[in-house]
Amino acid sequence: MGGRGRSRRTQRKHFRDGRENVWKNNNDKSEPQQQNKENNNWQPFVAENAAFNEYYKEQGIVRPEEWDAFMECLRNPLPSAFRINSSSQFSMDLKSQLQDEFSKSLQIAGEAEGIKSLPWYPDNFAWQSSFSRMQLRKNKSLERFHEFLKQENEIGNITRQEAVSMVYLHCSWMYIEIILLLTVMCAAPGSKTFQLLEMIHQASDVGSLPSGMVVANDVDVQRCNLLIHQTKRMCTANLVVTNHEAQHFPSCHMKKNHENVSELGMTQLLFDRVLCDVPCSGDGTLRKAPDIWRKWSVGMANGVHCLQLQIAMRGLALLRSGGRMVYSTCSMNPVENEAVVSEILRRCGGSVELVDVSTELPQLIRRPGLKSWKVRDKGVWLASHKDACKHGRSGIVPSMFPSGQAHLDTSDDTNENPGAEIIEDGNSNNGDVDVLVPEVSSLPLERCMRFVPHDQNTGAFFVAVFHKISQLPVLQTKSNKHSRERDSDSDEKVKQGEDKDVNETDVSNADAGVLDEKAKQGEDKDVNEEAIADAGVPVKESDEELLDCNPSKKLRVESPNKPKSRAEKANDKRKLQIQGKWFGVDPVVFFEDDAILTGIKEFYGIKESFPFNHHLITRNSDTNHVKRIYYISESVKNVVELNFLAGEQLKITSIGLKMFERQTSREGVSTACVFRISSEGLPLLLPHMTKQIACASPADFKHLLQYKSIKFPDLVDDGFREKVSTLSLGCCVVVLNKDNEGSSDPPVVDRSTIAIGCWKGRSSLSVMVTAIDCQEMLERLLVRFETKSGSSDINCEEAANVDDAQVKDVSETVTTSDDVEVNKE
Repeated sequence: MGGRGRSRRTQRKHFRDGRENVWKNNNDKSEPQQQNKENNNWQPFVAENAAFNEYYKEQGIVRPEEWDAFMECLRNPLPSAFRINSSSQFSMDLKSQLQDEFSKSLQIAGEAEGIKSLPWYPDNFAWQSSFSRMQLRKNKSLERFHEFLKQENEIGNITRQEAVSMVYLHCSWMYIEIILLLTVMCAAPGSKTFQLLEMIHQASDVGSLPSGMVVANDVDVQRCNLLIHQTKRMCTANLVVTNHEAQHFPSCHMKKNHENVSELGMTQLLFDRVLCDVPCSGDGTLRKAPDIWRKWSVGMANGVHCLQLQIAMRGLALLRSGGRMVYSTCSMNPVENEAVVSEILRRCGGSVELVDVSTELPQLIRRPGLKSWKVRDKGVWLASHKDACKHGRSGIVPSMFPSGQAHLDTSDDTNENPGAEIIEDGNSNNGDVDVLVPEVSSLPLERCMRFVPHDQNTGAFFVAVFHKISQLPVLQTKSNKHSRERDSDSDEKVKQGEDKDVNETDVSNADAGVLDEKAKQGEDKDVNEEAIADAGVPVKESDEELLDCNPSKKLRVESPNKPKSRAEKANDKRKLQIQGKWFGVDPVVFFEDDAILTGIKEFYGIKESFPFNHHLITRNSDTNHVKRIYYISESVKNVVELNFLAGEQLKITSIGLKMFERQTSREGVSTACVFRISSEGLPLLLPHMTKQIACASPADFKHLLQYKSIKFPDLVDDGFREKVSTLSLGCCVVVLNKDNEGSSDPPVVDRSTIAIGCWKGRSSLSVMVTAIDCQEMLERLLVRFETKSGSSDINCEEAANVDDAQVKDVSETVTTSDDVEVNKE
């Protein structure tokens, strides 16, 4: 999504950056790539790291007698897992095919255990194979199964996702009736966001949208693009993708005395559910990313601890009272897991509690969180922050330890820090400390969930579920001040995809500064939560004055004859960005061209009951040259309006469901309506259409999918031919007549209705569906309409091999919704 010009150039430059090929021969990294090809002596990574062994043995993440099984499992490739999209039209067909066809055929072929459904996932919609991704690509006997996975994943009927990453969503959302607003912080690559969208769409009726919505955020532009690509398969109007540093995610806070507050019904963007899938060291993914073995060090976890804490606290500040937040990592390190959870509970006091989810998903094997752990830095074990100070480890913060206490005087050790003991070895000649007994946390960390690989042949994962009871307190203790300073120093600012002259750090700091100022003035009681969430983001008074993000304040107008200094120009640019001029991202504009909208509604016969006006947006500020029109749900519309009133603080990279596209062909321009319905928007719009619809027999429907374009005289069914002849030139919808009988006009649409977008020309009917979608639909129809003798009138492989050149009398082309050209007359 994006359009032309600066935004696309900004994003594309990131894809030109070269990346290290981590799969090349690890024995000689300096060997040229061409020489590697000639020698052809690739060797796998050495799945061994002495520092890793020493660290996790000392931490006791598994019992000593399990260590060998634990390590053996880590050295084996991760089995491939995937999930059926439960909201897909063909979900039950896919499940039957897996159970009746692939499950049996792979066992007969002697391919290990084949595939099996995950017993703990509801309704057998999650599956795991005994093959790694490498085996699926290389093994000839698995070729058909591999092609099935690729095709269904590309279409969106299934999602390839690690088994343990499916867990926490059900642990925190499975008993929720209605989700209004939900945010995913650090959301890429998108499999978890896709799963959340499935959940909120499951209960929606045909032609309607759920009341909830998902805001998915990631700081990296490349990962945002990947996220957009992944979630595009869901075809949803209930998703907003943003590009922000998660620890500074905007609150879209608006003053209560604003004239439009009563109409909007909210003054701040708060969420019912928050998912913090934070950046981590990633050693839980060793089975699928073996290069981590050679790169692993304890510094990887120590370096991200403060950032993880900042993101989690920001997530809690954006959470409504009574809501839930899930904190998760794909790391086994307690510094990234239990230490962050402990500090959250300490900072929030009684306003947040750790939820016990041990009774949910009983067939899922999980382990409780650790109550005690040590910190290691530069070869030295540290049992408490006092030890860190003793050894001069200034980069180690108190929140990394079970007690979370800062350095205390020795005289206070017995009273203030009873959890840590120092035992001297009597055999030591120098009397140095030889054995360190770590602190033991008094917090209920056993409610956290740890997943280790050898329990259920998965990756490693950590999950903690928080319940927000009340508003967060504002803590101003010395310990917290020290922690905030460390957080600020350790936080790495990522500024990808933006103009080099614009400092996003200043933008974030300005937001925090205004919130702090509001908290002092007592304008809004909810601002106190912002103060604690923005811990570690100190803002100078001069910065607050220069970078005020209050949209009600206008820029100072200078005399046109007085040139501005470089500093003044830079400040003006920062102000413009805060007020919504996000460089590299197209604007979000409500589409309100009454003439075009009226023409669309009349051409397709869209019912008045369908919420049409004020639900359409574009990404082009020039409304006279709009190419695509997107549809947004009611909840997304409310957030967009709030974002406008708050000064466009959200940097939105993707939003809405593509509903209409401008037809630019010669014949398209001459039609009554130049906007055609996109494939993504058709399922939502079809139940509300009364014109430009024709019901086709199974034979004609299959022929359309097979040959892509058919002359009117070649249509088999006379009734279908007559109906098509009455349609206006331009875009139309062809619905499959399932029972091969007469149908109402317009047809009744339900979940089983199968329809495709077509283009009616002067003498032919052409399909506007991508080749892979045509092939998938043909395969599903062949199963459904197979005759009793086991044969069908159309061969699927033959249909897939039909080339567009076989269609006769081609004179021009029509561009499909995915910019794929299909032949038509």
